[in-house]
Amino acid sequence: MEADVIATARAPEPERGRGPAVAPDSAERFLNRELSWCDFSERLLDLAEDESVPLLERVKFVAICASGTDEFFQVRVAGLKERLAAGVRSRSSDGLTADEQLGRIRVRSLEVAARQDHVVNEVLVPRLADAGIEIVSWAGLEEGERRSLLELFEREIFPVLTPLAVDPGHPFPYISNLSLNLAILVADELTGEHRFARVKVPTLLPRFVRVGGATRFVPLEDVIAGNLGRLFPQMTIGGHYNFRVTRNADLALEEGEADDLLAAVEVELRRRRFGRAVRLEVGAGTPEDVRQLLLDELELSPDDVYETRAPLDLSQLWQLHGIDRAELHDSPWLPVSPARLAAVGEEAVDVFAVLREREVLVHHPYDSFASSVEAFINQAADDPKVLAIKQTLYRTSNDTDIVDALIRAAEQGKQVAALVELKARFDEQANISWARQLEQAGVHVVYGLVGLKTHSKTALVIRREDDSLRGYCHVGTGNYNSGTARVYEDFGLLSADPELAGDLTELFNFLTGYGHQSGYRRLITSPHDVRDFVLRELEAESRLGREGHVTIKVNGLTDPEVIDGLYTASRAGVRIELIVRGLCCLRPGVPGLSETVTVRSIVGRFLEHSRVYRFGDPDSARGARHFIGSADLMERNLDRRVEALAPVRGAELTARLDETLALNLADDINSWELGPDGSWRRLPPERGVSVQARLQELTVERARKRWAFEG
Repeated sequence: MEADVIATARAPEPERGRGPAVAPDSAERFLNRELSWCDFSERLLDLAEDESVPLLERVKFVAICASGTDEFFQVRVAGLKERLAAGVRSRSSDGLTADEQLGRIRVRSLEVAARQDHVVNEVLVPRLADAGIEIVSWAGLEEGERRSLLELFEREIFPVLTPLAVDPGHPFPYISNLSLNLAILVADELTGEHRFARVKVPTLLPRFVRVGGATRFVPLEDVIAGNLGRLFPQMTIGGHYNFRVTRNADLALEEGEADDLLAAVEVELRRRRFGRAVRLEVGAGTPEDVRQLLLDELELSPDDVYETRAPLDLSQLWQLHGIDRAELHDSPWLPVSPARLAAVGEEAVDVFAVLREREVLVHHPYDSFASSVEAFINQAADDPKVLAIKQTLYRTSNDTDIVDALIRAAEQGKQVAALVELKARFDEQANISWARQLEQAGVHVVYGLVGLKTHSKTALVIRREDDSLRGYCHVGTGNYNSGTARVYEDFGLLSADPELAGDLTELFNFLTGYGHQSGYRRLITSPHDVRDFVLRELEAESRLGREGHVTIKVNGLTDPEVIDGLYTASRAGVRIELIVRGLCCLRPGVPGLSETVTVRSIVGRFLEHSRVYRFGDPDSARGARHFIGSADLMERNLDRRVEALAPVRGAELTARLDETLALNLADDINSWELGPDGSWRRLPPERGVSVQARLQELTVERARKRWAFEG
């Protein structure tokens, strides 16, 4: 590891006795999972307020926060409401009933919504205007601009709209999930009758309508509201108010009764549109009688209403983030081909020959996904010596070469098996489409296992070499998705190790056939082994007392057994460093419970997504054991998903992991620290270390050294 990295890489020793004592068997030892999500939303809004972040990237963080909040209500809040309605009385690990959790979620969600309103209205909109990007209302347009938009309305918007009246002959219409709507009060000029109507804002039109050719935009709902006379001729418009409904969108598959999982998922996707309403968002100033009508029709209570001054559905700010203004975005980043897989001149690299020499660790988005993982699968598809390709697909994308490569391989007569996880939340429809394309090409498609989601990121290639077969494989922390590989931080291990290939052969046989998972030599899998493996490693470090050392980087830490194992290790004196991007239910720094534990979260330009486990001190004589894979330390990952971790060995590869973990622990630009009271504090930039910026620099430095050597 380089000297300048070492100088900044040491995380401070955990402070002792920073919080009140908590009994090791008390429910207070756990933080609430749902409130932890609200804390993550606040970290996103911190970045939206951060003047050092480029302006349109700040807009992006609001869009991410809004999208995450939608999912939170569709799944987590909806689940708690279902439990409450079913009379389930069990408590969460932190001792709260469903009703108590919903009450606390309400308070925190209102706080987050108020802060989001402030960030958008008082911070970002004025900053955007200063930069020449204006968001204006219909009333704020000049006369000429209105005429221009009126022509656009008549040509592009009016034909798509469908006004729906509510009266004895027209029942209250169904309001689809996450749709933006206008509630309109009208009066008949002839009869004097007052009526209620609803207009749905079309989802396939741009949410922000450009005025002329300028960077001046009007929300689509404002354009519609400014032309309601065209929708309701000879009627008096008494008022119009924006509203939006969130529904339960979690699939409820009865898999044990499903003869055809594909058909069952398709049925559930249709049902999702009709899930129970769980949240009503309304624009500020919506009168009480309109709110009450909506609440009555949606069967919601006043506690389900969230009023906002900012435009509804801020996830659509992604449109503004796409404005081509380089000075308002992060500096462009072009991933670099990993040194061992980089082409020399016009000659393509033989990935198989490289892997026969040694394993390769790739780190996205710093290392190119296209010239590593995609190159591996593409070469396998076209190599006449390759007999079979097996791969899991959890989430993929239109611009990923991998699906095309699998189809091409099948058309050449290779045995190709793809496990397409149909139950990947909110990607179900896309995965059904991928599955059908693959099946039509002759790929053996498996849809997953009953009761489990297949979340592992694994690929296996079987190749004939001389008189025997050899396996080549990839085990990663991220999906086979070239789009997310440009913005998600993930590791992948490419290997020709016979034991790892043998393990993956067993794993794929388990996924596609019958039988039970067998013991593996290198892989650690769930739902059977990951939790026990982590607890065993914690116990081994505990026996070393203060010489013990654990560093774990995951997206979520909520599993009570693992948290208790970490507490036990801490009481034994083990130094524990946790890097948890999102949900965390562990209390660090509590006297007598977790004094040696630190927890930090890093949220920045790239989504920290990798799962890295290190047990032991890499600087000690005994060294450390390193693992990467797909499993977070959450109950769903350990009990209800197929996950895979693989050990990373060899000084060069483990040094890369150590370097990354050290920079994570040294970061003070985009890092937050969790306190024993459950509150998150953004670290002051004392050293000015950004893990993501430094890894970009190191990637470029390595590439320059390689180019100089080759030159």
